[in-house]
Amino acid sequence: MATPSERLLNRMHPMRCLRAALCVAAVSVTMTGTAGAQRATPANLGDFDAYVAKAMKDWKVPGMAIAIVRNDSVVFAKGYGVRKLGDPTPVDPRTVFAIGSASKAFTTAAIAMLVDDGKMKWDAPVTAYLPGFQMYDLYATRDLTVRDVLSHRSGLARGDLMWYASSFDRGEVLRRVRYLKPAWSFRANFGYQNIMYLAGGMASAAATGRDWDTLIQERIFAPLGMRDSYTSVRPLGALPNVAQPYAELDDVVTLVPYRNIDNIAPAGSINSNVLDVAQWIRLQLGAGKFGGKQLISPANFAQMHTPHTVIRNEPPWSLYFPEVHLQAYGLGWFLADYKGRLAVHHGGNIDGMSSLVAMLPEEKMGVVVLTNMNGSLLPSVMVHRVFDDQLKLPPTDFSGRMRVKADSLQKLGKEALAKVESARVRDTRPSVGLEKYAGTYSDSMYGDVAVRLQNGKLTLNYGGMSDGALEHWHYDTFRAVWANRLLGKSMVTFVIDGAAKVAEMRIENLADFKRAAVKADTTVREGQGGGSTGAGFASGAHSYAVTPFLERSPAVARGTSRSPHPAEVHP
Repeated sequence: MATPSERLLNRMHPMRCLRAALCVAAVSVTMTGTAGAQRATPANLGDFDAYVAKAMKDWKVPGMAIAIVRNDSVVFAKGYGVRKLGDPTPVDPRTVFAIGSASKAFTTAAIAMLVDDGKMKWDAPVTAYLPGFQMYDLYATRDLTVRDVLSHRSGLARGDLMWYASSFDRGEVLRRVRYLKPAWSFRANFGYQNIMYLAGGMASAAATGRDWDTLIQERIFAPLGMRDSYTSVRPLGALPNVAQPYAELDDVVTLVPYRNIDNIAPAGSINSNVLDVAQWIRLQLGAGKFGGKQLISPANFAQMHTPHTVIRNEPPWSLYFPEVHLQAYGLGWFLADYKGRLAVHHGGNIDGMSSLVAMLPEEKMGVVVLTNMNGSLLPSVMVHRVFDDQLKLPPTDFSGRMRVKADSLQKLGKEALAKVESARVRDTRPSVGLEKYAGTYSDSMYGDVAVRLQNGKLTLNYGGMSDGALEHWHYDTFRAVWANRLLGKSMVTFVIDGAAKVAEMRIENLADFKRAAVKADTTVREGQGGGSTGAGFASGAHSYAVTPFLERSPAVARGTSRSPHPAEVHP
């Protein structure tokens, strides 16, 4: 099982400069929520724009939009860069991006409204709403509450590839979580968990008789006037103003497809623009009140910004943010200190997109940053810059600081991969003929993986969503090169039994799959597999992220058992 630092290295990718200078085209708008509200555009807009242009170039981000809210007014909203490389059409404040795991707070807000309505209770067991829900541990099944699933204290490792790489729908993803073995004791540690947010969203649907998507539309999007916000990527193809997602692959900024994550939607499927998200920030800074109407009661709103689970101040968190003293998770929000003030924040990452929503409630100020680059630290960089500007603090080059740390980690990552390469045993052969490896391998949680022999080469298929070519590495270990390049490469080791038959397949950082006509209840062994290469399933950064502010979001979508790292958040 990879350590937090190893997972952070896995997450980072070598980068190189763009071949052409990044075009920074911007459109600015100002919207007022209440009359006479204080305006708080950056103190020196020229310096701010210059800082943005340099930071975007340094982090290789094609497009970005920023909005700032102060005293219930949207005082600044601007787009930078382009929606799509090769097309000069600029990003503007109405350009739609994916917000990833920043969606989690929408799920908790909807539940808070249902608590106000008497339809749900924070401390009711999840099984009160989903009678068929089951965890690996029977005690946790019985006692897991709505509050537990929304504060990341279920004791479960992530298991994200079950939803990311498969074709399972929401119900099937939730059913299979019963096979995910706990990484810690129930309620013992913070453990970022997307599937638990799916449980919370489905519980809210069961309590109302409406699906989660309809609930978010009716209770949040409509009252806040968020007309350009969607709970799925499906409508985006028909929209005229959408940013295209990018990732840095083999040192090249590359267009990647939008990822449909409807099967985990309550954890991070919302797509929006900075003007719409600014209305959401107004609701948060208004303690549940918007446009003179109390949408969430003060008592239940306070639950979301109240610490529920402590996040230990240790690597990777302390590595990136030595100035932070205390960190915790509320309900859908990360909580931390920022230069003597409370910061409330959540970021997100999904394929080709990085976001961050962050607020200083005592200052009645918040900011949203949306970008079309995978696993980028730029949202955190810009939030630091905006916060310091609004607090009238001397500007610091947080971007430069983070770039130095990221470059150092990338160098270590390259060295680790070179070490793996040097450990390869050359001139070996598989124990049996390639046709003997072909077949179906099963795991209770992840389902079936098919290995096929095609044109003299082995291929691997999982759920119709993740295909890969198997290249012989050494002995009975092969390297899977995934068609979805964001998944990186993985070591796949086959186990030969005493009868010289292939009995098992171990996919690094995923699970051990039994070869059998009848599925064996192998459960999942997170982080184990054929050799520790430090670059397994999902060494590419697509994760769903979290992005504690001052960080970026989660590790990767593999089944690691620790919290997300600051380089992505972070979904």
